[in-house]
Amino acid sequence: MRRGRNLSYFNDRLDKIIDKIKEDKFIEGRGLGNEISFYVFDYQPEYELEVRDQIEHIKNVFKHENSNRKIIEFDLYKMMIDIANDRGIFDRIFEMEERQGKEALFRAMTNFAKPNVFLSKMEEQLEDHNVVLITGVGKAYPFVRSHNILNNLQEVIDKVPVILFFPGEYDGTSLRLFSRFTDDNYYRAFRLVD
Repeated sequence: MRRGRNLSYFNDRLDKIIDKIKEDKFIEGRGLGNEISFYVFDYQPEYELEVRDQIEHIKNVFKHENSNRKIIEFDLYKMMIDIANDRGIFDRIFEMEERQGKEALFRAMTNFAKPNVFLSKMEEQLEDHNVVLITGVGKAYPFVRSHNILNNLQEVIDKVPVILFFPGEYDGTSLRLFSRFTDDNYYRAFRLVD
């Protein structure tokens, strides 16, 4: 019964995302000095599939020709796979884990999956999009840490609002991935929907 009541509340929050994106202040920025708008939509990890469906729905709603919102999604996990393929190491990753263990795999992955690599791919693909969705946070953990991406994102994307879909909790100052692991303090983002 608890999940049913929580799912209803969660679905209400999901339904508010499109209205938030439509607001002028979403695009224009808010906060001291009118800095760029970074938002976090936090959710319990058990709702991951519902969030993925909603993200597809959001992209479809704004896809029409006359929309003044051009949305692009950056899935950190898919980007990590693309980066591994680009560098010609994807096929060797599994062999490395088998031969050298998880610690060696972790070191190798974090060496090539640096935030600046992700950020330059985002900058290349941004083009005329004016809304960025960042997804795949849970799938890319622990190789890619969302706070590292957010902390450096303003250098690359300075005039486009960003929504980070975060499977965990964001209290306005810290991110707790899967409601268990404190990712790091991050206080420049607003909660998209309370």
